[in-house]
Amino acid sequence: MASVNLAILIGNLGRDPELRYTPGGQAVTSFSIATTEKWKDKSGELTEKTEWHNIVCWGRNAEIASQYLKKGSPVYLEGRIQNRSYDDKDGNRRYISEVVVRRLQLLSGGARRDDSEAGMPPPPGDQDSMAETDDDLPF
Repeated sequence: MASVNLAILIGNLGRDPELRYTPGGQAVTSFSIATTEKWKDKSGELTEKTEWHNIVCWGRNAEIASQYLKKGSPVYLEGRIQNRSYDDKDGNRRYISEVVVRRLQLLSGGARRDDSEAGMPPPPGDQDSMAETDDDLPF
């Protein structure tokens, strides 16, 4: 039997991406995005619910996210859902669900890092703003 693990999200960054490198030199960045669902309840009142998603990018996607995204930036991404556990600083076992990005697309509008003063090129255009990598993934 076949199986599929695919998450597709469009949302806004809740915090600036944090770029790090593994001891092997692999780029990895993490951030969160918010997705908001809006509907009218039974009484006709507009209601909304926001979900927060933990996001992890590897390789070129990590570098693109770090360079062009910041808190508030709109983004489209595709990836797989991963669940893992870790021990916090107090020794407590913590569990986390995250989306490991395979495809990342910068969306126009919203907040963007101003790299013009740093001599950085402007963000890529619509077609160039999409990154998809399989060879950069650690699995």
